[in-house]
Amino acid sequence: MQDYDATLKLLLQKSSRLIQALVGTPVVKWLDVELPKVQNPRVDLLGETADGRLIHVELQSTYDPHMALRMAEYKLGICRQYGRLPRQILLYVGEAPLRMPNELGDEDLSFRYSSVDIRSLDGEPLLASAELGDNVVAILARLRDHKEAVRRIVQRIAELPPAERQDACKQLMILAGLRRKEILSLVQEEVLNMPITIDIRDVFAPQFEEAEQRARQKGRQEGRQEGELVILRRLIEKRFGAIPGWAEQRLSERPAAELEALGVRLLDAGSLEELLG
Repeated sequence: MQDYDATLKLLLQKSSRLIQALVGTPVVKWLDVELPKVQNPRVDLLGETADGRLIHVELQSTYDPHMALRMAEYKLGICRQYGRLPRQILLYVGEAPLRMPNELGDEDLSFRYSSVDIRSLDGEPLLASAELGDNVVAILARLRDHKEAVRRIVQRIAELPPAERQDACKQLMILAGLRRKEILSLVQEEVLNMPITIDIRDVFAPQFEEAEQRARQKGRQEGRQEGELVILRRLIEKRFGAIPGWAEQRLSERPAAELEALGVRLLDAGSLEELLG
């Protein structure tokens, strides 16, 4: 799993339409708070509305049997620090169905919080928003046509100033990694076909790191080579089309350092034969 947490927190702080859909009112200020005496002391998002209410949004992508207990601890910790009980919303962004109970209690205690699967939210208003944060987060919500949505998001990213494109592409790739592989493939294809220059190696860094991690877990030393191959294959396909068998064979035999060098030479090579010759 890629590090979606920091990406989503950053985007949601700029995603006014999604927050309004969750809360029903705008959040006018986000509070960076570390809670005292809580096992997981830092909440994901804590905001304040114009009328002074606290809103706690917690992000979750996997099943946690202790989620209700965590939310109760967060609520008490926030109250201890701010003297006010927050309204709490668990925003579930995982691929598997949401199965976590959103309440905790017995005959002496009753605790409950709101639980929202982001796929239950209409992604079309997010896609139509003027804010890029809304556009990127839309990839996780309910959409009529994912392919068209991805194309629109990438087109919007391509219109950004050069300094902002790279980060926006990486954010989109990270969130797409939370969905089934077909969605991630759609995003990868559109990013590779962007009509502007970006650092592909930087954008595809999460896939490179995942390949290395898989290799290490298997006790192999070819993690770096596998990561280089993932990126180089896509660059070659974009430049020269489908890779023939003889070229695949030559690529698989090259060490990681040579594959990295090929990625640089690819910019000037006139043919696949010239590149691998």
